[in-house]
Amino acid sequence: MPIVTAYLLILGEREAVAWVLRESRMAFPPTSRSEVNRLKVGDDLFVLTTRGCWHNPTRDRTRIIGMAEVTSQVIAYEKAVTIAGRDFTRGCDIGLRSLAPYLTGVELGPLVPGLDAFPDAKSWSIRLRRPLLELSASDAARLERELGGVAREPALVIPAYLSSIRPVRQTPARA
Repeated sequence: MPIVTAYLLILGEREAVAWVLRESRMAFPPTSRSEVNRLKVGDDLFVLTTRGCWHNPTRDRTRIIGMAEVTSQVIAYEKAVTIAGRDFTRGCDIGLRSLAPYLTGVELGPLVPGLDAFPDAKSWSIRLRRPLLELSASDAARLERELGGVAREPALVIPAYLSSIRPVRQTPARA
């Protein structure tokens, strides 16, 4: 039986959240990341949105909003996928298992001191500047318990996400 690894799947842009929910896929930037290279079918993903994801960091918090499973290998895309002006060159399919209602979820900050993934509680947010962060088995169990109190069947809440997320306005380049 293969060993399942758990990760935080870190999304820092609302358009990326909409794309992931609409496509049931995750896309990764062209930079080589060892954790992306290790991702395998069956791994657990705790979907996390950063406090800047929704473009209102004074209101929003970094939250775990859902749980998914990797359902395909990470492959290179023939043509890069562009989301909110950034290119993503590879990705994998995911199966969303649960999702918190729009703009809710489990706030990560208060949990950080008790999580193995954040050995330095003072600078924990720096570890979220990557697409994936590996979790220990005890971290994954704790996050799954916490999320169980707020998450719903994805089909019930995805429509609210997709109808609420607006594209980011692109400012035209000056001549």
